[in-house]
Amino acid sequence: MPLPTGGGELTVNNKVRPRGRWAWRGAIAAVLIGWLVLGAIGGPTVGKLSEVQENDNANFLPKQAESTLVANESAKFVDSTALPYFVLVERDAGITPADLTAARGFLAKVPALDLGGGKKLGDYLASPPQTVIPSADKKALLLTVELDGDRADEVVAEGETVLFATADTMRDEIKKDLTPSGLKVYVTGPGGVFADFVVAFSGIDGILLGVALAVVFLILLIVYRSPILPIAVLLTAVFGLALAASVVYPLAKNGVLELNGQSQGILFILVVGAATDYSLLLVSRYKEELHDYTSKYDAMRIAWRASIEPIAASAATVILGLLCLLLSQLGSTKGLGPVGAIGIFGALVASMTFLPAILLAFGRRIFWPSIPQLDHVHARDQVGGRKLWGRVSGLVGRHPRRVWVISALALLACGAFLPTFKASGISQEDLFLNKVESVTGTEELGKHFDAGAGTPVQILTPVSQAEQVVQIATQVDGVAAASASAAPGVPPKVVDGKVLVQATLKVKADSPAATKVVEHLRTELDKVSPDVLVGGNTAINLDVLDASNRDLRVIIPTILAVIFLVLMLLLRSVLAAVLLVVANVISFAATLGVSAIAFNHIFGFPGADPAIPLYGFVFLVALGIDYSIFLMTRVREESADQGTRPGILTGLAVTGGVITSAGVVLAATFSALAVLPILFLVQTAFLVAFGVLLDTTIVRSLLVPALAHDIGPKIWWPSKLSRETPHRG
Repeated sequence: MPLPTGGGELTVNNKVRPRGRWAWRGAIAAVLIGWLVLGAIGGPTVGKLSEVQENDNANFLPKQAESTLVANESAKFVDSTALPYFVLVERDAGITPADLTAARGFLAKVPALDLGGGKKLGDYLASPPQTVIPSADKKALLLTVELDGDRADEVVAEGETVLFATADTMRDEIKKDLTPSGLKVYVTGPGGVFADFVVAFSGIDGILLGVALAVVFLILLIVYRSPILPIAVLLTAVFGLALAASVVYPLAKNGVLELNGQSQGILFILVVGAATDYSLLLVSRYKEELHDYTSKYDAMRIAWRASIEPIAASAATVILGLLCLLLSQLGSTKGLGPVGAIGIFGALVASMTFLPAILLAFGRRIFWPSIPQLDHVHARDQVGGRKLWGRVSGLVGRHPRRVWVISALALLACGAFLPTFKASGISQEDLFLNKVESVTGTEELGKHFDAGAGTPVQILTPVSQAEQVVQIATQVDGVAAASASAAPGVPPKVVDGKVLVQATLKVKADSPAATKVVEHLRTELDKVSPDVLVGGNTAINLDVLDASNRDLRVIIPTILAVIFLVLMLLLRSVLAAVLLVVANVISFAATLGVSAIAFNHIFGFPGADPAIPLYGFVFLVALGIDYSIFLMTRVREESADQGTRPGILTGLAVTGGVITSAGVVLAATFSALAVLPILFLVQTAFLVAFGVLLDTTIVRSLLVPALAHDIGPKIWWPSKLSRETPHRG
């Protein structure tokens, strides 16, 4: 806050002296005013985060990636910044000469289309649209409109970017011109897909945050059975988010860190979930102390001091785990690290300053109608009692080995399905869970043209080997055609002794099948020369997949090492740290196994983004370890007072309700990601929500305390507690 120390000099007979009371009131007022000012400044930046997003995969790849090298060189041959829109025109009975004339007429008027604000589409085109390509089956026409990709994010009118306004305007105009004549038309291609992403993420500022806060509020109403306290906790989360956004926005705007739609959504969820978790722990301990102290100030002083260590350790674990993402080769993943870390820091600061101030400002009345009284009733009295956590602690105390063995076997059984988890990537169209025009258009495009038409593979080769490269490329299974010439009879363009070969794929350019074709193509062309480089959109996807697999191998061990060190320092025990890390890894494996079953056989998802396992690991292990930290820090506190085995049972009984509530809140908060119709976010929501519930109900409630109880005082090895006398254990 910082909190006044209180101490004996400020209290007489458990009553606060006037000078002590005024010191507290002054501190409370200063903290609340400070947060109100910060909220007024930082609050508006929450809604502006979408303005500084960057969602282009190519910009997230390392500079040494083969597709990045090709992209840099290809700018000398073609406008590599062009963002193509494909306009597909269909007639089931066959395209007529009148249809062809109408399509050409539309293409001619494209530059003059009004984007709003008096701005014309022609001002933002990479090149004038010229070609109408008929399909081999004579049932469709393909029109290509290339936008200047460097200007796609410019705002034209009413907050719309050129990217979205172009798709929106063309869809309106072409349907107005051509559909009355019985033609079916679609605006698709990379430009159409990105525009539909804009629509999908358009609700991220309001809808996602609103749903998350509403879900948390309902759960807190049930947990606290108080109409006032949930509002205080939600305000804590909102102020924490305002603090985080006020830091993230300028950093993203100035290019210091990368922010995309996914990391922005995850930022919202992380802050709300973490702030609520920390608040639950502090409020629970404060309410517990109010049963022993008349003075709310003394109760808060004790509660704050008891809570700061586990909450700060928890936040530090998550922050350090997220910062390990800086080791990623992908800019999107690397950017999530500091963005998420800033969010967790905001949640920590708000929970340990604003929340204590608002709790003290209201006093005991904030718990109305269940106002805690000075009755010396303790949660530790529940051990072995008839309430839920008394029964659970009693079960663990009576049959510890049976409990942890059965729990471990159940988790390992779920983890056996881990190898069936499919995370080799999906096409852009499969990322949408709702039907959008760009997806439907791509499906229809594949019926009439080579699926890879419009997004060719780019092969950069020395001119002396161009003919051999074309020959080998056309022989690779999955390649429809390859050419170094822009048109038949036109000699290839030579720049610095190199030419650019364009290869059209038979399969969709952004599908997993296409990445396999490009992988095979690279293998074959490497035999020609190491100077032959393969790039293009499909190669970008392949390099993203390779980078994601590399990240798994590097980042996961690093996060485990960081978490182990934090736990070892916090608990002053090597064995306890090993136990908690292993338990959470098993929990993660079980979660991926169950998710594989759900994704493959229940929801029928086509696959998963290669970054999903890494994101899941970061959230589940870094966040999941929170609950074990909350449990074991209290267990250590109780063990020092009454012995290890009784301390374990007391710690479980005391923290059971609050930690389970925190887990339910975090699971529900992540579930809010499912309101956005993006496969990546829905899968992340399921994986984290299920994993958190599994961790709080099985790992933290049964596996960890039962195994620790079975081990006994040695769980604290090599600290002094491990040398506890037998009769105290």
